[in-house]
Amino acid sequence: MKEVTVVASIDNVRKVTEFVDAELERFDCPPKAQMQIDIAIDELFSNIANYAYNPEVGEATVRVEVIEDPLSVEITFIDNGVPYDPLKKEDPDVTLSAEEREIGGLGIFMVKKTMDNVVYEYTNGKNILKIVKNIG
Repeated sequence: MKEVTVVASIDNVRKVTEFVDAELERFDCPPKAQMQIDIAIDELFSNIANYAYNPEVGEATVRVEVIEDPLSVEITFIDNGVPYDPLKKEDPDVTLSAEEREIGGLGIFMVKKTMDNVVYEYTNGKNILKIVKNIG
């Protein structure tokens, strides 16, 4: 398992993505899975940067662990911000046009649809969101 702790700012989305991608490349992650993971990182870390500490700024830790049987990657996002479970938000009605849909919720919906598992918990003053993607 490897982890990085950075300031939870939009400026660090790229740094976090590169950190995870470096680990994925060691395991020959298929390009489609890597793209889905990168999109999930962008969505989840951006949410932490925009909402967890607002208007303050805090840190976020991202852990990446590759599990070999079956070959999958588990990425954990940890912050000390405001408690928030994005999985409780009702999925958007994607049958409606963009104009008819309520704003928000599409990003986490995409994460739930493209990852094999998404789990949230709030423990010891920390938001902990784990995503798992099978890559083998």
